[in-house]
Amino acid sequence: FLHETGSNNPSGLNSYADKIPFHPYYTIKDFLGALILLTVLMILVLFFPDVLGDPDNFTPANPLNTPPHIKPEWYFLFAYAILRSIPNKLGGVLALILSILILAAMPFLHTSKQQGLTFRPITQAMYWTLVADLLILTWIGGQPVEYPFI
Repeated sequence: FLHETGSNNPSGLNSYADKIPFHPYYTIKDFLGALILLTVLMILVLFFPDVLGDPDNFTPANPLNTPPHIKPEWYFLFAYAILRSIPNKLGGVLALILSILILAAMPFLHTSKQQGLTFRPITQAMYWTLVADLLILTWIGGQPVEYPFI
């Protein structure tokens, strides 16, 4: 019935009192947000360029001495942990490629008509296991290369 007749408010009158026009309000609001973000970025870049830098970048380079603990940026730590855990180079590269393929294949494994995971507890458990695995691998990748983390 609702699809055939449609729905309306109880009074039956169209009211535009609660509506805001898009162009002047939201355009100015978005421009102001972008201006604030750009201002903060310019202040960081122009006045404090070294605040967000890694302290290791300020030590003079010594080609004869390799630092004991070199680690990649935080977003590569899970891949670094995978590469470091497998002694064979080819096996490490294959494991890394498989880990990326698993991440890429996740959207294609979802074949249900339901969008959420509320009624799919096994898929929900697999998702949280994947998140926990990525977090643990990221943590292990940031640890020094010694006995428990090799």
